Amino acid sequence: MVRKAEVLGLRTELAPRREPTRSELEDLFLGFCGRFGFPRPLVNRDIAGLEVDFSWPDPRVAVETDSYRFHRGAQAYENDHERDLDLRAAGYDVVRLTWRQMTHKPDRCATAVAAALNERR
Repeated sequence: MVRKAEVLGLRTELAPRREPTRSELEDLFLGFCGRFGFPRPLVNRDIAGLEVDFSWPDPRVAVETDSYRFHRGAQAYENDHERDLDLRAAGYDVVRLTWRQMTHKPDRCATAVAAALNERR
């Protein structure tokens, strides 16, 4: 189980967090990138005055990982959509992924990220 958790990019007592992430979901996404062969993204960097979970400056793709705990409710919903508009205005394609999507449908998530990365090249 520990090995599977590490493959998925989850924190375990045997493998302390080494990445500049802020959550297990962000850890999961970095593991996901490695699993699907995506280039390593920048982590928690500023784009257009917004701190973005993951980004690739060239080809201008941003990925936001959204947990229900921090992205539920009307205000979070509106804030997330405002961020998307601002990022798109800055020329970025935005992909939003949830914990459930990444753990239950990783191939579908990989297709979305690959499409965003490939469309911009």
